Amino acid sequence: MEREGEAFSRRRQYLAVSRLRGNLALRGTIVALALGALALLAVGFSMTRERTTVRAATDTPITHASTPKPAYTRAEEAYIQALWPIHGDVERATLRASLGKIFYKNNDLSKAELKTRIDAAMATYESAETRINALQPPPSLASAQEDYLTAIRLFKQSTSETMLMFEDGNDEHLLTAYPLGQEGSTKIRAVGARFWQDEFPPN
Repeated sequence: MEREGEAFSRRRQYLAVSRLRGNLALRGTIVALALGALALLAVGFSMTRERTTVRAATDTPITHASTPKPAYTRAEEAYIQALWPIHGDVERATLRASLGKIFYKNNDLSKAELKTRIDAAMATYESAETRINALQPPPSLASAQEDYLTAIRLFKQSTSETMLMFEDGNDEHLLTAYPLGQEGSTKIRAVGARFWQDEFPPN
């Protein structure tokens, strides 16, 4: 009986260790993927900014051979360049908040640290909305600006919903906030694919 009890105890210890290793491996994979996404985004920003600068200097639009598009007018180029730094701020804030949620759910980030990221994201969205409203797009890009503003408002709604978890302690607000953020990301991706093809390459 003692040997059976000892064997059973060892079996339980083995299963517990295996389970812990599996959880650590999964957490490591998620973190690696998140950091990889952050690195790719940084590279995309760098490449796109370089291409945008070249286009502005030469006044010759860069197009893909497989998907040619009409050249932008000077007014359109000026607007796209003015929108670019705002877009960069929005993308970085959104990615930082999204990674924060992943880290928080995997117990790699405290609720207080997540709140700091969420507060910063909201401040970025509010600033972006003000800055975009101050732009004067040419008529041909007015609809794109409105789409971008709609995306910003969706991000703000998603962030406001997330903030409720810090008031009542209910993490379910993250689930409610998620589809709003996804819809905002889809709209921004559509605008970005039109203006900065290098950042959003075709599938």
